[in-house]
Amino acid sequence: MHPRNLQRRSLLKTAAAFAAFETLRPEAEGQGSEQATLKDVPLGPTVKLTVERRGQIVLLGINRPDIQNRIDPETSERLGRAYYDYEHDPTLRAAILFGHGPHFSRGIDVDAFAARVREGNPSTPDNAHTIDPLAKSGPQLSKPVIVVTHGDTWNMAHELMLAADIRIASEDTNFGQDENTHGRFPGGGATIRFVREVGWGNAMRYMLTGDHWTAQEAFRMGEVQMVAATPEKALDAAITIATRVAACAPLGIKATLASAHLALDPAERPALLKLSEQYVALYRTQDFLEGRRSEAEGRPPVYTGK
Repeated sequence: MHPRNLQRRSLLKTAAAFAAFETLRPEAEGQGSEQATLKDVPLGPTVKLTVERRGQIVLLGINRPDIQNRIDPETSERLGRAYYDYEHDPTLRAAILFGHGPHFSRGIDVDAFAARVREGNPSTPDNAHTIDPLAKSGPQLSKPVIVVTHGDTWNMAHELMLAADIRIASEDTNFGQDENTHGRFPGGGATIRFVREVGWGNAMRYMLTGDHWTAQEAFRMGEVQMVAATPEKALDAAITIATRVAACAPLGIKATLASAHLALDPAERPALLKLSEQYVALYRTQDFLEGRRSEAEGRPPVYTGK
């Protein structure tokens, strides 16, 4: 028999053996579990998060351009629900997060979250149908997220990127993790993930000074995997990668992510779980109030450590 025919028969026998083995296993993971459908949400003047399905991938767009796409509690909750529906929608295999307008996002809408804390409400209400986009607590995604940055990408926005699996930056991206200059601290995961991704010295050089950095510097440090010439080309590159991911075997993708998280999460989880408590505590300090006052008055802050 021709060697090529022997090889083909061997492959067929192997496939048949695996098929027989599968009949002895319990139902595949995910079967019988809760399912959801992530529905399209078109762009509109009152829409804070757009949803656009494209076959097996979905594009999620932050849409508050009038306030530099700052993320208020409602936007955060909508993103958490979108992540949940993406996770439980069996027809979707890859997600892309980007920003509408000239910026990806300048991060948290501090005043909106501070108001919620002053009212005695949790910054993020408990909801069984949500997945934390910052992956600090609760269930995590078993499917990949690609983040595309452009323009200003500051603080919480940078931390959303760090929580993603693949990161693509437009050449015009202006990264910042400057909470320490405003009487706060990076409470969305940068103290853990930024350090992990770029090394202690590189991360502290920017977090402790509040200095910003470029897309090329982010690429040099290793926190982004690609720099594209324009925001449009960055989004196109993300769509290309997401399409390639979606063409792979979904159970293999989930197993790959689960294995990687198994190595990282036990060491990082305790620190991540403390972040919200640490962050909220700073809202009640004199330094936080001084940071807000000095910013509003256009003057350098004078911090006292109280």
